[in-house]
Amino acid sequence: MSRPPTFVPPPCATARTLRTARGDFAVLDAVPPRGVPVAGTVLMLPGFTGSKEDFIALLEPIAAAGYRAVTVDGRGQYETAGPDDESAYAQEELARDALAQAAALGDETSAGPGALALLGHSLGGQVARAAVLLAPGTFSSLTLMSSGPAAITPTQQTRATMLADAVGVLSMDEVWQAMRAMEPPPPQDADTGAEDSADDSEALRARWLRHNPAQLIATARQLCTEQDRVDELAATPPPKHVLSGERDDTWPVPLLDDMAHRLRAHRSVIAGAEHSPNTDRPAQTAAALIAFWDRHRA
Repeated sequence: MSRPPTFVPPPCATARTLRTARGDFAVLDAVPPRGVPVAGTVLMLPGFTGSKEDFIALLEPIAAAGYRAVTVDGRGQYETAGPDDESAYAQEELARDALAQAAALGDETSAGPGALALLGHSLGGQVARAAVLLAPGTFSSLTLMSSGPAAITPTQQTRATMLADAVGVLSMDEVWQAMRAMEPPPPQDADTGAEDSADDSEALRARWLRHNPAQLIATARQLCTEQDRVDELAATPPPKHVLSGERDDTWPVPLLDDMAHRLRAHRSVIAGAEHSPNTDRPAQTAAALIAFWDRHRA
């Protein structure tokens, strides 16, 4: 899972509820500083086991560049409630949620169709792809961050299936304890060399405990069975951006390179980053995103 550097929003961001035709969603809403012209709005969808906080280190540089960034907990993720019915988390349902979020943001800003950029990380990228395929004219651009063309690797399929099986029979806290026992030591901070603090670990645990098990089971299945829809996506109008770290054990980087070629997409590879460039190398990731959005403003 992505490890945000903090769960405390920066001064430019507000934690609030986004009310849509498909329900309420917890978001972080980061706005440009006073005096900086607004260049556009970006909707950001997190990955499997993640949350809106996974993008927290990107918010200040993105806002400073003039973009309003809205990061969202999808249904059943962290601070957005969801039902205990796995069918509620079918990919099309999640994609329609993203379209409803886009519509609500458009109403708030009086922006017309196609004025909103969309970004999805990992699982969120596949949901974002499905949203674009449902309504191709909704978004000004699409960024797939560490999100591949089809199912995850066999090794990751095994891990996702084991996790889904576990949350089906154990409590979320029991699964958390088992995951922590199996994980390597937390990574050191790139700048300070310090390991994750106890507060960070507790915040990660608190987030995990608020995920709906039905959401985890349903989306784990999606990651293991997703079909290749790259050619369908290539036929849609929004400019596309494939961004990843230089290593990825969920979708190998050569597979992401090939997907970018098939999509005729802009390609960014973030040095020193792995599956979560948004938390591994946020400054470089934000710079790559801003450069792409600047070229494709609505």
